[in-house]
Amino acid sequence: MTISALPEILTGADDLSPWPASTTLLPHGGLAVGGVSLTEIAERFDTPAYVLDEGEVRGRCRTYREAFPDAEVLYAAKAFLSRAMVRWMQEEGLGLDVCSAGELELAVTAGFPPERIVLHGNAKSPRDIATALRLGVGRIVIDSPSEIARIAAAVGPHGHQSVMVRVVPGVSAGGHDKIRTDTDDQKFGLSLADGGARHAIAKILSQPQLELTGLHCHIGSQITEVKPYLTALRRMVGLMAHIRDAHGTALPELDMGGGHGIAYRPGEPALDLTLLARQLRTELIESCAAAGLTVPRLVIEPGRAIAGPAGVALYRVLTVKHTGERVFVAVDGGMSDNPRPALYGARYAPRLLGRHSTAECRTATVVGRHCEAGDILAADVDLPGDIHPGDLLAVPVAGAYQLSMASGYNMVGRPPVIAVHEGAARVLVRRETLDDFRSRDIGR
Repeated sequence: MTISALPEILTGADDLSPWPASTTLLPHGGLAVGGVSLTEIAERFDTPAYVLDEGEVRGRCRTYREAFPDAEVLYAAKAFLSRAMVRWMQEEGLGLDVCSAGELELAVTAGFPPERIVLHGNAKSPRDIATALRLGVGRIVIDSPSEIARIAAAVGPHGHQSVMVRVVPGVSAGGHDKIRTDTDDQKFGLSLADGGARHAIAKILSQPQLELTGLHCHIGSQITEVKPYLTALRRMVGLMAHIRDAHGTALPELDMGGGHGIAYRPGEPALDLTLLARQLRTELIESCAAAGLTVPRLVIEPGRAIAGPAGVALYRVLTVKHTGERVFVAVDGGMSDNPRPALYGARYAPRLLGRHSTAECRTATVVGRHCEAGDILAADVDLPGDIHPGDLLAVPVAGAYQLSMASGYNMVGRPPVIAVHEGAARVLVRRETLDDFRSRDIGR
């Protein structure tokens, strides 16, 4: 499937800024990613399908390592995880942040060192905790007071486990209310304002089998400004100073989470990673100096910012319907493989592939095939007026929180993930089939 793609100057309608850096224009309205024609991928592997640019993933990992040379960078596996993704993270020198026994088992069985894995979760099950201890996970982030006793009991009187505490410093940030995770009125973490975090920390320090290695916070997702991170960092350093004064304990780590915003459409803002790294480091040094603290090691957890821009979703148009003034373009996927628009109004910029159209663009809404009025993939987007069944649409920035949040709704089946790299394509995750649905249903 190797193709010859001649890079062209990308301007106007050909603004491919949100697409993987390897994206090139092909004749007849085609695009190549990772040196592979997207049209050929659709023909070979069918649609819907997800395409993941290995080179883009690796390049973004290296960008983080260069921007934060003294920090520990953990990839947030919830964005998207597969055995290949685990291998790429290991080879690029990143750790992993997982949220379940399933993510943890997949990572370790794929060969990832468990000591470089951090387990999160606001409601860890007994299986999550038991799996983490059995596999020797590096750290467990405690999210509620009840977890302290549960983890200590599971470790046993002669065991040992490194833990962190998720603190809510009260900084509201993020692209939508449903992904703002650092206010006192939601389910995550222990509040700094009401004393819950301090009480939990004191309780952890009284448990000899638990070693408190640091504090953790995650203020939201899809954040495009640096200022909220700096505000949160100052509050976290203040709490570290209190722990030193009250308990004589200097914590060696400070995890500032992730949530780094990316651009889903041309012209949208994205977090300036270089600015974030510089200002976080400066603020950490100055705040610690003012508090008389040794500077802790910084930890960050990017997920979307690594996987998101590396992915492209491919759909085939099934119907085009004109209803009054509205044009609905229905495709062969939908909310079962990408629930983000329905959950929190995510916006995308789909593109017609495989042919040049001279028709004037008109506003259309790309919808899915599911039995929900809210099954919308891209509302009010410009598409050629002659779009018709059989056309191929590509949606960039599809690598994070799409397939990882996919469901079995209508038993449509989840799409495959196809990796592209240096002119070759291969299947990472196969397409879910009707046989998969049948084999799980064992009742009579």
